[in-house]
Amino acid sequence: MPTVLFTHQSSLNHQTPAGHPEQIARIEHINAALNAPQFAALDRRDAPNCDDTDILLCHPQAHLDAITNAEPASGTVALDGDTHMSPGSTTAARHAVGGCVAAVDAVLSGDANNAFVSCRPPGHHAEQTTPMGFCLFGTAAIAAKHALERHGLSRVAVVDFDVHHGNGTQALLWDEPRSLFITSHQNPLWPGTGMPGETGASNNVQNWPLPPHSDGRLMRATYEAEIFPALRHFKPELLIISAGFDAHADDPLAQLNWATEDFAWLTRELCGIARECCDGKVVSTLEGGYDLNALAASVAAHVQVLMESAA
Repeated sequence: MPTVLFTHQSSLNHQTPAGHPEQIARIEHINAALNAPQFAALDRRDAPNCDDTDILLCHPQAHLDAITNAEPASGTVALDGDTHMSPGSTTAARHAVGGCVAAVDAVLSGDANNAFVSCRPPGHHAEQTTPMGFCLFGTAAIAAKHALERHGLSRVAVVDFDVHHGNGTQALLWDEPRSLFITSHQNPLWPGTGMPGETGASNNVQNWPLPPHSDGRLMRATYEAEIFPALRHFKPELLIISAGFDAHADDPLAQLNWATEDFAWLTRELCGIARECCDGKVVSTLEGGYDLNALAASVAAHVQVLMESAA
Protein backbone atom coordinates (compact mmCIF):
# COMPACT_ATOMS: atom_id res chain seq x y z
CA MET A 1 0.00 0.00 0.00
CA PRO A 2 1.67 3.26 -1.09
CA THR A 3 2.50 6.20 1.13
CA VAL A 4 0.02 9.05 0.70
CA LEU A 5 1.42 12.52 0.04
CA PHE A 6 -0.95 15.37 0.86
CA THR A 7 -0.13 18.75 -0.71
CA HIS A 8 -2.06 21.79 -1.88
CA GLN A 9 -1.46 24.68 -4.24
CA SER A 10 -2.49 27.12 -1.52
CA SER A 11 0.88 26.59 0.19
CA LEU A 12 2.37 28.61 -2.67
CA ASN A 13 0.04 31.54 -1.96
CA HIS A 14 1.07 32.14 1.66
CA GLN A 15 3.61 34.94 1.26
CA THR A 16 6.09 36.25 3.79
CA PRO A 17 8.32 39.34 3.48
CA ALA A 18 11.44 39.19 1.31
CA GLY A 19 14.24 37.39 3.10
CA HIS A 20 11.94 35.58 5.50
CA PRO A 21 13.13 31.99 6.08
CA GLU A 22 9.61 30.47 6.01
CA GLN A 23 9.14 31.14 2.31
CA ILE A 24 7.29 29.76 -0.69
CA ALA A 25 10.55 28.35 -2.04
CA ARG A 26 10.49 25.74 0.74
CA ILE A 27 7.54 23.98 -0.86
CA GLU A 28 8.92 24.51 -4.37
CA HIS A 29 12.16 22.73 -3.43
CA ILE A 30 10.28 19.91 -1.70
CA ASN A 31 7.98 19.49 -4.71
CA ALA A 32 10.98 19.28 -7.04
CA ALA A 33 12.65 16.66 -4.84
CA LEU A 34 9.50 14.53 -4.58
CA ASN A 35 8.95 14.66 -8.34
CA ALA A 36 12.07 12.52 -8.85
CA PRO A 37 11.46 9.09 -10.43
CA GLN A 38 11.96 7.17 -7.17
CA PHE A 39 8.83 8.83 -5.79
CA ALA A 40 6.55 7.85 -8.67
CA ALA A 41 4.68 5.37 -6.44
CA LEU A 42 3.49 8.04 -4.01
CA ASP A 43 -0.29 8.31 -3.77
CA ARG A 44 -0.59 12.07 -4.33
CA ARG A 45 -3.71 13.79 -3.03
CA ASP A 46 -4.89 17.35 -2.53
CA ALA A 47 -5.05 18.34 1.11
CA PRO A 48 -8.68 19.32 1.68
CA ASN A 49 -9.85 22.54 3.27
CA CYS A 50 -10.59 21.83 6.92
CA ASP A 51 -13.84 22.50 8.70
CA ASP A 52 -14.03 25.09 11.46
CA THR A 53 -14.78 22.22 13.82
CA ASP A 54 -11.35 20.75 13.09
CA ILE A 55 -9.57 23.90 14.23
CA LEU A 56 -11.89 24.14 17.23
CA LEU A 57 -10.60 20.79 18.49
CA CYS A 58 -7.63 22.76 19.85
CA HIS A 59 -8.32 26.47 19.45
CA PRO A 60 -11.24 28.62 20.66
CA GLN A 61 -13.52 30.38 18.21
CA ALA A 62 -11.91 33.69 19.16
CA HIS A 63 -8.55 32.49 17.81
CA LEU A 64 -10.06 31.28 14.53
CA ASP A 65 -11.85 34.60 14.14
CA ALA A 66 -8.72 36.59 14.95
CA ILE A 67 -6.64 34.74 12.35
CA THR A 68 -9.36 35.05 9.71
CA ASN A 69 -9.80 38.77 10.36
CA ALA A 70 -6.06 39.47 10.42
CA GLU A 71 -5.54 38.44 6.79
CA PRO A 72 -4.73 41.55 4.72
CA ALA A 73 -6.30 42.42 1.38
CA SER A 74 -2.84 42.99 -0.08
CA GLY A 75 0.79 42.84 0.95
CA THR A 76 1.79 41.22 4.22
CA VAL A 77 0.94 41.92 7.84
CA ALA A 78 3.02 40.99 10.89
CA LEU A 79 1.25 39.21 13.73
CA ASP A 80 4.51 39.35 15.68
CA GLY A 81 8.17 39.77 14.81
CA ASP A 82 8.31 36.37 13.06
CA THR A 83 4.80 35.47 11.98
CA HIS A 84 3.23 37.05 8.90
CA MET A 85 0.09 36.74 6.82
CA SER A 86 -0.79 37.67 3.25
CA PRO A 87 -3.88 37.22 1.08
CA GLY A 88 -4.29 33.46 0.99
CA SER A 89 -2.57 32.69 4.28
CA THR A 90 -5.72 31.56 6.07
CA THR A 91 -6.63 29.28 3.18
CA ALA A 92 -3.12 27.78 3.19
CA ALA A 93 -3.26 27.18 6.94
CA ARG A 94 -6.69 25.60 6.65
CA HIS A 95 -5.44 23.19 3.99
CA ALA A 96 -2.47 22.31 6.20
CA VAL A 97 -4.93 21.37 8.96
CA GLY A 98 -7.19 19.62 6.47
CA GLY A 99 -4.27 17.62 5.14
CA CYS A 100 -3.41 16.38 8.62
CA VAL A 101 -7.02 15.45 9.36
CA ALA A 102 -7.34 13.65 6.01
CA ALA A 103 -4.03 11.86 6.62
CA VAL A 104 -5.31 10.54 9.96
CA ASP A 105 -8.51 9.40 8.27
CA ALA A 106 -6.59 7.62 5.51
CA VAL A 107 -4.22 5.82 7.86
CA LEU A 108 -6.78 4.81 10.46
CA SER A 109 -9.28 3.60 7.85
CA GLY A 110 -6.69 1.32 6.29
CA ASP A 111 -6.64 3.35 3.09
CA ALA A 112 -2.92 3.97 3.65
CA ASN A 113 -0.21 2.66 5.94
CA ASN A 114 1.37 6.07 6.40
CA ALA A 115 1.17 9.61 5.07
CA PHE A 116 3.23 12.78 4.74
CA VAL A 117 1.59 16.21 4.75
CA SER A 118 3.72 18.69 2.82
CA CYS A 119 1.96 21.98 3.47
CA ARG A 120 2.78 25.34 4.96
CA PRO A 121 2.60 27.34 7.18
CA PRO A 122 3.92 24.96 9.87
CA GLY A 123 1.97 24.50 13.09
CA HIS A 124 3.85 23.35 16.17
CA HIS A 125 4.40 26.80 17.73
CA ALA A 126 0.75 27.95 17.61
CA GLU A 127 -0.73 28.00 21.11
CA GLN A 128 -4.42 28.13 22.05
CA THR A 129 -4.86 31.84 21.28
CA THR A 130 -1.38 32.85 20.11
CA PRO A 131 0.02 32.50 16.58
CA MET A 132 3.81 32.52 16.72
CA GLY A 133 6.98 31.11 15.22
CA PHE A 134 5.55 31.21 11.65
CA CYS A 135 2.54 29.12 12.81
CA LEU A 136 -1.18 29.94 12.80
CA PHE A 137 -2.93 26.68 13.82
CA GLY A 138 -1.58 23.67 15.74
CA THR A 139 -1.72 21.11 12.95
CA ALA A 140 -0.10 18.13 14.71
CA ALA A 141 -2.11 18.64 17.90
CA ILE A 142 -5.32 18.96 15.88
CA ALA A 143 -4.50 15.68 14.11
CA ALA A 144 -3.99 14.00 17.49
CA LYS A 145 -7.27 15.32 18.89
CA HIS A 146 -9.08 14.27 15.71
CA ALA A 147 -7.79 10.73 16.14
CA LEU A 148 -8.79 10.66 19.81
CA GLU A 149 -12.18 12.37 19.63
CA ARG A 150 -13.50 11.19 16.26
CA HIS A 151 -11.80 7.83 15.76
CA GLY A 152 -12.06 6.77 19.38
CA LEU A 153 -8.38 6.01 19.91
CA SER A 154 -7.10 5.69 23.45
CA ARG A 155 -3.40 6.49 22.91
CA VAL A 156 -1.84 8.82 20.34
CA ALA A 157 1.84 9.76 20.40
CA VAL A 158 3.34 12.86 18.81
CA VAL A 159 7.10 12.92 18.26
CA ASP A 160 8.59 16.29 17.30
CA PHE A 161 12.18 16.37 16.03
CA ASP A 162 12.17 19.98 14.83
CA VAL A 163 15.20 21.88 16.16
CA HIS A 164 12.88 24.37 17.91
CA HIS A 165 10.74 23.23 20.82
CA GLY A 166 7.12 22.58 19.85
CA ASN A 167 5.70 24.84 22.52
CA GLY A 168 2.35 25.03 20.76
CA THR A 169 1.81 21.29 20.53
CA GLN A 170 2.89 20.99 24.16
CA ALA A 171 0.38 23.63 25.22
CA LEU A 172 -2.46 22.18 23.15
CA LEU A 173 -1.93 18.63 24.47
CA TRP A 174 -0.85 19.53 28.02
CA ASP A 175 -4.20 18.48 29.54
CA GLU A 176 -4.78 15.50 27.22
CA PRO A 177 -3.95 12.28 29.15
CA ARG A 178 -4.58 10.11 26.08
CA SER A 179 -1.65 11.71 24.28
CA LEU A 180 2.10 11.45 24.70
CA PHE A 181 4.11 14.38 23.34
CA ILE A 182 7.85 13.77 23.04
CA THR A 183 10.22 16.36 21.62
CA SER A 184 13.93 16.66 21.00
CA HIS A 185 15.18 20.17 20.31
CA GLN A 186 18.16 22.45 20.70
CA ASN A 187 18.50 24.30 23.98
CA PRO A 188 19.24 27.12 24.48
CA LEU A 189 17.28 28.34 21.46
CA TRP A 190 14.04 30.18 20.72
CA PRO A 191 11.30 29.86 22.03
CA GLY A 192 13.09 29.08 25.31
CA THR A 193 10.63 26.43 26.46
CA GLY A 194 10.99 22.66 26.54
CA MET A 195 12.78 21.94 29.79
CA PRO A 196 12.70 18.40 31.23
CA GLY A 197 10.56 19.62 34.12
CA GLU A 198 7.70 20.46 31.74
CA THR A 199 5.85 17.14 31.96
CA GLY A 200 2.18 17.86 31.22
CA ALA A 201 -0.83 17.57 33.47
CA SER A 202 -0.68 13.75 33.38
CA ASN A 203 3.05 13.18 32.84
CA ASN A 204 2.19 13.05 29.16
CA VAL A 205 4.94 15.42 27.95
CA GLN A 206 8.64 14.57 27.61
CA ASN A 207 11.24 17.17 26.63
CA TRP A 208 14.75 16.16 25.61
CA PRO A 209 16.91 19.26 25.05
CA LEU A 210 20.09 18.83 23.00
CA PRO A 211 23.07 21.21 23.32
CA PRO A 212 24.16 23.48 20.46
CA HIS A 213 26.77 21.98 18.12
CA SER A 214 25.87 18.40 19.06
CA ASP A 215 25.42 16.04 16.15
CA GLY A 216 23.54 12.95 15.15
CA ARG A 217 25.49 10.73 17.51
CA LEU A 218 24.00 12.39 20.58
CA MET A 219 20.57 12.46 18.96
CA ARG A 220 20.70 8.73 18.24
CA ALA A 221 21.92 7.93 21.74
CA THR A 222 19.14 10.04 23.29
CA TYR A 223 16.43 8.44 21.21
CA GLU A 224 17.72 4.92 21.83
CA ALA A 225 18.11 5.38 25.59
CA GLU A 226 15.07 7.54 26.37
CA ILE A 227 12.55 8.23 23.62
CA PHE A 228 12.17 4.85 21.94
CA PRO A 229 11.61 3.02 25.27
CA ALA A 230 9.00 5.62 26.26
CA LEU A 231 7.15 5.12 22.99
CA ARG A 232 7.19 1.36 23.33
CA HIS A 233 5.89 1.62 26.90
CA PHE A 234 3.06 3.95 25.81
CA LYS A 235 2.05 1.62 22.94
CA PRO A 236 0.46 4.28 20.71
CA GLU A 237 -2.38 3.35 18.41
CA LEU A 238 -1.17 6.08 16.03
CA LEU A 239 2.16 7.87 15.73
CA ILE A 240 2.19 11.47 14.52
CA ILE A 241 5.51 13.03 13.56
CA SER A 242 6.18 16.76 13.60
CA ALA A 243 8.85 16.58 10.94
CA GLY A 244 11.08 19.63 11.14
CA PHE A 245 14.37 19.42 9.27
CA ASP A 246 16.11 22.46 10.76
CA ALA A 247 18.42 20.37 12.95
CA HIS A 248 20.45 19.86 9.75
CA ALA A 249 24.01 21.15 9.95
CA ASP A 250 23.37 23.53 7.03
CA ASP A 251 20.29 25.17 8.54
CA PRO A 252 20.75 28.91 9.24
CA LEU A 253 18.41 29.20 12.23
CA ALA A 254 20.03 26.80 14.70
CA GLN A 255 23.24 25.03 15.65
CA LEU A 256 22.61 21.30 15.64
CA ASN A 257 24.72 19.30 13.22
CA TRP A 258 22.54 16.47 12.00
CA ALA A 259 23.15 14.97 8.56
CA THR A 260 20.52 13.94 6.04
CA GLU A 261 21.10 10.29 6.96
CA ASP A 262 20.24 11.10 10.58
CA PHE A 263 16.71 12.02 9.51
CA ALA A 264 16.47 8.79 7.51
CA TRP A 265 17.70 6.76 10.49
CA LEU A 266 15.25 8.43 12.88
CA THR A 267 12.34 7.94 10.48
CA ARG A 268 13.27 4.28 10.02
CA GLU A 269 13.41 3.68 13.77
CA LEU A 270 10.11 5.48 14.42
CA CYS A 271 8.41 3.50 11.66
CA GLY A 272 9.78 0.31 13.20
CA ILE A 273 8.26 1.16 16.56
CA ALA A 274 4.98 2.00 14.83
CA ARG A 275 5.01 -1.46 13.24
CA GLU A 276 5.47 -3.00 16.70
CA CYS A 277 2.74 -0.95 18.35
CA CYS A 278 0.12 0.07 15.79
CA ASP A 279 0.58 -1.82 12.50
CA GLY A 280 2.82 0.95 11.13
CA LYS A 281 0.23 3.72 11.35
CA VAL A 282 2.23 6.96 10.94
CA VAL A 283 1.16 10.47 9.96
CA SER A 284 4.01 12.93 9.39
CA THR A 285 3.54 16.66 8.91
CA LEU A 286 6.08 19.23 7.73
CA GLU A 287 7.35 21.73 10.27
CA GLY A 288 10.65 23.63 9.90
CA GLY A 289 13.74 23.45 7.70
CA TYR A 290 15.16 26.63 6.17
CA ASP A 291 18.22 25.75 4.10
CA LEU A 292 16.43 24.94 0.88
CA ASN A 293 18.79 22.25 -0.40
CA ALA A 294 19.14 20.57 2.99
CA LEU A 295 15.37 20.69 3.44
CA ALA A 296 14.70 19.08 0.07
CA ALA A 297 17.27 16.33 0.62
CA SER A 298 16.07 15.61 4.15
CA VAL A 299 12.40 15.48 3.19
CA ALA A 300 13.28 13.16 0.32
CA ALA A 301 15.14 10.87 2.73
CA HIS A 302 12.22 10.98 5.19
CA VAL A 303 9.61 10.17 2.55
CA GLN A 304 11.76 7.43 1.01
CA VAL A 305 11.81 5.64 4.37
CA LEU A 306 8.07 6.12 4.80
CA MET A 307 7.57 4.50 1.38
CA GLU A 308 9.85 1.59 2.27
CA SER A 309 7.96 1.11 5.53
CA ALA A 310 4.59 1.16 3.78
CA ALA A 311 5.56 -1.42 1.18
